[in-house]
Amino acid sequence: MTKTQLSDPELLRYSRQILLPEWDMDAQLKLANSRVLMIGAGGLGNPAAQILVRAGLGFLRLVDFDSIEESNLQRQFLFQSSDVGLPKVEVAVRELQKINPWTTLEAVDLKVNLANLPALLADIDLVLDGSDNFATRDLINQACVQAKVPLLSAAAIGLEGQIAFFQPAQGCYRCLFGNGLDDDTRQCAESGVLASTTAVIASLQAHHALLFLGLNQTPLANRLLLWNGITMQQRVLKFAKDSNCAICSHLGDKVSLK
Repeated sequence: MTKTQLSDPELLRYSRQILLPEWDMDAQLKLANSRVLMIGAGGLGNPAAQILVRAGLGFLRLVDFDSIEESNLQRQFLFQSSDVGLPKVEVAVRELQKINPWTTLEAVDLKVNLANLPALLADIDLVLDGSDNFATRDLINQACVQAKVPLLSAAAIGLEGQIAFFQPAQGCYRCLFGNGLDDDTRQCAESGVLASTTAVIASLQAHHALLFLGLNQTPLANRLLLWNGITMQQRVLKFAKDSNCAICSHLGDKVSLK
């Protein structure tokens, strides 16, 4: 059911956003009627989910198959020492529900694959990918292209991070990274990550999600944002749809990768 108005407590909760000239009541209601699939409840999913829920997202389906470890507590802010050993999605949803009772939350404890992704994508407006390896990101990309659902992909490792937004008819993750997806197998467990790196990238990912869901703005469409935590510099690179892409070349206009 579409939400057409906010309660007085909700108006008070979101008043600082609604006061913004760039973000009015219409944007807040759009967010309240938006449905997001977030894959990964780790270093990126933790802060990104918290920002979206606090901002007033209507529905969040959170997917992860992992359990909480002691090493997660350095950067995964929804978890406490007493949660070690418990499923990430169950604890995350429990804590997120405490933050905002008006957000509908769904915990899905499984590992995504091409068989189960179509059901997870049902009735979803936007996918946030916070997974930690290229193989999983590629699977998510394939499923999003097939379902024609926009994908907001983020990655963070060490003191670096990146974000890109994909609308299937305009290009996809494979257009950007080609067939060399399996060449980089780095993960936080092997390479390390600074706590602030995931927080920065997740915040940028959540910010772009809000722009898209509330304002229909896509500043990172066909762009890759690169953030360097040592130099504190940020670059945005343009890319275009690959006319020979094995995943999305059958959709939309075909142009060469640049």
